[in-house]
Amino acid sequence: MRKAMLVFMILISVLTVIACAKTNDKTIETTEVVVTEAPTTETSAEKIDINVAALIGPTGMGMVELMEKNEAGETANRYNFELASTPDALVGKVISGELDIIAVPTNLALVLYNRTEGNIKLAAVNTLGVLYVLENGDEIQSVADLSGKTIHVSGKGAVPDFVAQTLIKDAGLVVDQTVTMDYALEHADLATAMVSGDVKIGMLPQPHVTAALMRNPDLRVALDVTAEWRRVSGGSEELMMGAIIVQKAFAEAHPAALNAFLDEYKASVAFVNQNVADAAGLIEKYGILPNAAIAEKAIPLSNIVYIDAMEAKPSLEAFFKILFDLEPKSVGGKLADEGFYYNR
Repeated sequence: MRKAMLVFMILISVLTVIACAKTNDKTIETTEVVVTEAPTTETSAEKIDINVAALIGPTGMGMVELMEKNEAGETANRYNFELASTPDALVGKVISGELDIIAVPTNLALVLYNRTEGNIKLAAVNTLGVLYVLENGDEIQSVADLSGKTIHVSGKGAVPDFVAQTLIKDAGLVVDQTVTMDYALEHADLATAMVSGDVKIGMLPQPHVTAALMRNPDLRVALDVTAEWRRVSGGSEELMMGAIIVQKAFAEAHPAALNAFLDEYKASVAFVNQNVADAAGLIEKYGILPNAAIAEKAIPLSNIVYIDAMEAKPSLEAFFKILFDLEPKSVGGKLADEGFYYNR
């Protein structure tokens, strides 16, 4: 009896060990299946199409290496570039959302931000001061020397107008009293009039300045407006004239693509400034300026830069405040809030 009971107990113990082993085997098998079926991390993002626009002139000159790499398929995404001769040609497409990333004058960036109720963000500054006062003669050595004279400026109510008014006021002069401002001619026509000698004093941006000087060696740069602006601001603020803006919806939906563009654009700006002759050839190739000779002389004077929005913010706010005080409509009726600046 005792022997039979002992055999029974041994049998029960063996069956228990076998059951545990089987259970453990099943646990191991289950664990292995979970590991095998775990999702893998995606290592590469698919390229997307991005619509980019710039103006013919300094705001577009900094993009040429990026245009060249895009054509060769060497960019992070696919860029559809569009060039326009005036900012007005782009406004409708910005408001409609047809364009994703756009290079525009800085005051227009804020106008569009206010007009779209915050649907635009400023991502970077790409152009500093490009304005110069040219003279047929040798009478203008300072802004004060404009007293009793007429200065021709393109675009009443545009940035050059407000910059000129600021400098004139700082010099103790009064527009329409001690200084006359004439707005009759656009940039190209004003440059032509200065070359022919029909206009004696005019404020022009690059590359019109370089083109005019090449056509008439008797013309001279009387004032570097950027240097005058620094003097007025005590040397603390830059004259920030061009910017890269982005649709808020695009920035929120594609932050990685936007940051990739900004990195590539920054590299393009560096290339243009460091490889002037090669960049000049690309500027002609892509129709931003009519020929490489003008581009090569204009690049060093065009203040093409890349400054992230948050770094540029103090100078932009000072600039916008000056414009707002002269004419609120110049910035869309109100100053920028925090939502205007894209923070990477």
